[in-house]
Amino acid sequence: MKILKKSSIISLNSTKNLTTHFILKAMIALVFCLIISQTSFSQTLHIYGGSSHQVYLGCLNCDSYDSNSIWNEYGTYGSEYSTNSIWNEYGTFGSEYNSYSPWNSYSNTPPAIVDKAGNFYGYLTTNRYKSNRAESNLTLTVYKYYEFIRKDVSKWYSKIFS
Repeated sequence: MKILKKSSIISLNSTKNLTTHFILKAMIALVFCLIISQTSFSQTLHIYGGSSHQVYLGCLNCDSYDSNSIWNEYGTYGSEYSTNSIWNEYGTFGSEYNSYSPWNSYSNTPPAIVDKAGNFYGYLTTNRYKSNRAESNLTLTVYKYYEFIRKDVSKWYSKIFS
C-alpha cells in the first residue's frame, strides 16, 4: 500500500479546485453565449419594399396586437385590403405578379427584412434563387403557406407563434 505525502494531497486538492474553477467558468461562458444568441434571435424584424426599400410594410415577428404587425388583420400591414400589406393579393406588395412582392417567385426586387438598427436579415421572397433570401423557420413557413395565411392571418399567427 502506497502512502501519499501531505504535499501530494495538497497538490491533488489544488488540481481538483482548478478543474472545478475551469468548469464553472466554462458554464458561465456558455450561459452568456445562450443569452446573447437568444437576444439576437428575438430582434424585432421589419419589412421594407419598393425600388429602394423605402416603403414600410410592417413588422414580421411582432405580436398580432401590434399596430405595425403583419399578423394584425385589422392593422395597416396585416389587412388583406391595405395598399401596403403583403397579404393584399391585388396590391403592389402582395400580388404574385408584381416585382416588389415577396410572392413573385421570379422577382429580383423583393422586400428586405431589417431590424430597427438597419441590420439586414435577408430578402422576403419565394424566389428560391434570389441571393440573400431569408431562410429562417418563420420565413420558410410563410413562403410555403402564404396563400392560406392571407385568408386568415390571425389563425396562422396562432399556429406559427404558439
